[in-house]
Amino acid sequence: MRDIAVLIFLAACIIASLRCAWHGVLALAIFSYLNPHSYAWGFVRSLPVFQILFLTVVLTALMAKDRQPIPKDWRIPIFLTLWLYFFFTTTQAYFPALAWERFWFVTKIFLPFIFTLVLINTREKLYYLIITIACSIGFAATKGGIFALTSGFAHRVYGPPGTQFYENNAFAIAVLIAIPMMLLWYHETPRRWIRYGIITAIPLMLASAISSWSRGAFLTMGVLSIVLLWHSKRKILILPIIITALIMAPQFLPEEWFGRMDTISTYQEDESAMSRLQAWSDGWNHTLQHPFVGSGFEGWRWVTYRDWHSSYVEMFSEHGFIAFGLWLSLILGTLFSLSSLPRRTRHIEGMEWVGNYCYMLRASLIAYMTGTLFLGLSYWDILYHIIFIAVLIKQFALQELGEKTDSQPLSNGLTLNRPMMSTAQQARVKIK
Repeated sequence: MRDIAVLIFLAACIIASLRCAWHGVLALAIFSYLNPHSYAWGFVRSLPVFQILFLTVVLTALMAKDRQPIPKDWRIPIFLTLWLYFFFTTTQAYFPALAWERFWFVTKIFLPFIFTLVLINTREKLYYLIITIACSIGFAATKGGIFALTSGFAHRVYGPPGTQFYENNAFAIAVLIAIPMMLLWYHETPRRWIRYGIITAIPLMLASAISSWSRGAFLTMGVLSIVLLWHSKRKILILPIIITALIMAPQFLPEEWFGRMDTISTYQEDESAMSRLQAWSDGWNHTLQHPFVGSGFEGWRWVTYRDWHSSYVEMFSEHGFIAFGLWLSLILGTLFSLSSLPRRTRHIEGMEWVGNYCYMLRASLIAYMTGTLFLGLSYWDILYHIIFIAVLIKQFALQELGEKTDSQPLSNGLTLNRPMMSTAQQARVKIK
């Protein structure tokens, strides 16, 4: 029965993609983050579903008339240069077979983003892409949160099988990244029943992250809470809720959970933590000797005795300092863009959406930056989704800002002529 349901859903996604090319981008996000066919029991589990959808998107994108040119943003050439640099370091890798296999895996992650940039050409489409990502992760997290509550947080919650965040630690970080996207949806939707659903889902998502028993997720949750509280307009109401939750937590969480979190302060006595520090040291020392090529994909097998357990260490250890600089510039540059863009549109009527989009995406990016200090997820697709969504936010915001310049009162009191409603403004109306 599950196989039939998944096949029907896959067929619906293919039909939707053939009818409207940008729907294929949403379908790829669903099968990337939720991976629904992994919940089947029969032959559907082994079908190359993502590849089928990708080929469908390629075909429809070539025939689509409403596609846009790739945005002229500095992050695009940096991203392509980084991918080419991966190719170079793979030719120098210690384990060629494993490195090439990993390179092609990363390439399969990177290629669909080109169609995201080409086919997501309005703010309405971008809105649906964001909520598709949030719902795909949120569905699995809500399901996990219910399990966590009914089991008294006694068992660890894992992500959807076959995804990059199936492992409990990675799943918890993915959930925390998705929560600001859910809040973005909450602020943008006019439908009250959706808001009630989001308010119900977020605590369950937090419960699933807590029940991952991940120390990195625990630290990330603290940082994310501070960021979201900073942006909240109802701090006086939210702060007592947080304090109450902290006071009541010992009544619901098992003692073993607190014992595991307590090892954060006594990491010198924790064998796992010390082995990670040793791996980081080994990676740093090796990269100092091979600053341009690193060790290649899967190079930890040569350099040290365990996985890197840090995206930052993973990047400079496997590809050298040049690749690390390119990768870090994408992250920090996007962080700066998401911080500066709202200031340019703060006092312009009708552009309040820019602040909501930017601040929530920035919160998601900060959650990634914090959580992956302790997890090797530098090739994670959700990071690059955030980066390219930020590229599109900037493009649509600047377009709308330029069109509104002639219609909004200027700072000196002068007023220019009002133009016709722009495409971005029309998309805003449709969303509402």
